[in-house]
Amino acid sequence: MLNKDRLFPIEPKTRDLARALYNEISTLPIISPHGHTDPRWYAENEPFPDPAKLFVVPDHYVFRMLCSQGVKLTDLGVPRVDGGETETDSRKIWRLFAENFYLLRGTPSRGWLEHAFEHVFGLTKRFGPETADEFYDHIDECLQKPEFRPRALFERFNIEAIATTESPLMI
Repeated sequence: MLNKDRLFPIEPKTRDLARALYNEISTLPIISPHGHTDPRWYAENEPFPDPAKLFVVPDHYVFRMLCSQGVKLTDLGVPRVDGGETETDSRKIWRLFAENFYLLRGTPSRGWLEHAFEHVFGLTKRFGPETADEFYDHIDECLQKPEFRPRALFERFNIEAIATTESPLMI
């Protein structure tokens, strides 16, 4: 579904050079100095709880973009500083995310999400309100399998080192 050249320059000679460079390094291990991941994922190696708690609630790029367009953070399940009530029904959060997914058009977050849906979870339909439950059920089923645990994904993606952007003081 995604164009393999989507991140390369459009000018043919420059794109050819970019492809050649990519082909030289694409199998090397990933060393990520700026990973948006919770270090507890790797330490505890527990299954991810559900699609909303993986893709929406912890992703400040996603929830801030949606909030900037009028979607309430509490409706997206984002915890309040004061401990007040927020939505806890993950499927409801996911459906709201799907209804507003179009707002991410043209953003790196949208590109990353579509890449993950297709290449990590094998979903080849367009994500949106009509496919929200299908995506949720499929991703949720995958997340229960050992090959979708944090350390298994770390190995699958050939990550050699990852530095988190999360605070070392997180509890």
